[in-house]
Amino acid sequence: MSKPIRVLIAKPGLDGHDRGALVVAQGLRDEGMEVIYSGLRQTPAQIVSTAIQEDVDCIGLSILSGAHNELFPEVTSLLKQNQAEDIFVIGGGVIPEEDIPYLLEQGIKSVFTPGTPIKEIAQCIRENVGFKQQKKIQINKIDHIGIAVNNLDSTIHLFKDVLGLKMVGTEEVPSEGVKVAFFEIGNLHLELLEATHSDSPIYKYIEKKGEGIHHLAFEVDQITEQFATLNQLGIPSLQNEPKLGAHDRKVGFIHPKATSKVLIELCEKE
Repeated sequence: MSKPIRVLIAKPGLDGHDRGALVVAQGLRDEGMEVIYSGLRQTPAQIVSTAIQEDVDCIGLSILSGAHNELFPEVTSLLKQNQAEDIFVIGGGVIPEEDIPYLLEQGIKSVFTPGTPIKEIAQCIRENVGFKQQKKIQINKIDHIGIAVNNLDSTIHLFKDVLGLKMVGTEEVPSEGVKVAFFEIGNLHLELLEATHSDSPIYKYIEKKGEGIHHLAFEVDQITEQFATLNQLGIPSLQNEPKLGAHDRKVGFIHPKATSKVLIELCEKE
């Protein structure tokens, strides 16, 4: 049995009228959704906190006070700050048509004006929940951990002769300006990377941060489709499409600003 859709209906700001919000809440319950009503005069911070605690899929904001251009974007901004952007936001109430494009630009998925049928609102919620559930990166396993080093030969000696790890090969990747050495440990590989010139990302990384763990790599199938999914979800990457990496495998990197400053590489299955 699939998990019921959970919706938080909220009244932000000083608006003291909630008849419309209660009608929508009851209508969505009749559509089979689990609905939480947060009550009148909620701050955006309170609404976001409740949404996260209640693990909802959607926030429905209802407003009649005219402060929608200030309060709605504050909710989407706070969701982003709390890394809860998977909770999407819809809005409704007395909202002029000319304000709707601005609200959509601020991350509101849809805006419903008075008289909108409940089934139309429910269908919008279902479509967005379905997109959120279907569109995700499909990870097979951790492929390797990349380690930036100043001197590949001396580090190979450490890993091979001192730590006793099994070395499975070395390679030069001109497109990235690196020489690499791979070690096998269980089902995981360690990838040592030494820069071959000063324009190499590894050279710049070491110059800025020193030697150490550089990236975490996941194996995926059909990497081009995975990058298309990233683009659809608005997740930034370091290149528009995958390129050839070590072992002539297609690889690509997700931007660290989207992953808590961890550089994540996707590698197509060999």
